[in-house]
Amino acid sequence: MIRIMGLDVGDKTIGVAISDPLGFTAQGVTTIRRKGIKSDLSQLRTIIEQYDIKEVVVGLPKNMNNTIGPQGEKVLNFVDKFKKEFDLEVILQDERLTTVSAERMLIDADVSRKKRKDVIDKVAATYILGSYLEKKNRGE
Repeated sequence: MIRIMGLDVGDKTIGVAISDPLGFTAQGVTTIRRKGIKSDLSQLRTIIEQYDIKEVVVGLPKNMNNTIGPQGEKVLNFVDKFKKEFDLEVILQDERLTTVSAERMLIDADVSRKKRKDVIDKVAATYILGSYLEKKNRGE
């Protein structure tokens, strides 16, 4: 029984989700406002220690033709720094359309635009981690 953390890494924020101890569900935990890599990693360290995280799933934004664009390069750069800081397994999860799905779900739930802006990254991280857990539990 290990907890897995899901991250939606953006320029301004990092959405964070955590699996339940059995690895079936993903819950959004927080959105980190980015202030620099040292601060970002410090805040993530607190969460990693609090939940005893053993594995991390990071959403990798790809273009629709499966290539990696500028945003994907930024995420890969973040992952390199993360791996130097933490001795954890890092899995890259294709995150195409997760933010779109998260936004649609929040609109369907009638969440105001202001509130959506505050939670969208956390919800996207939940989608990223949830997709990974589903595949893992199906044995893919």
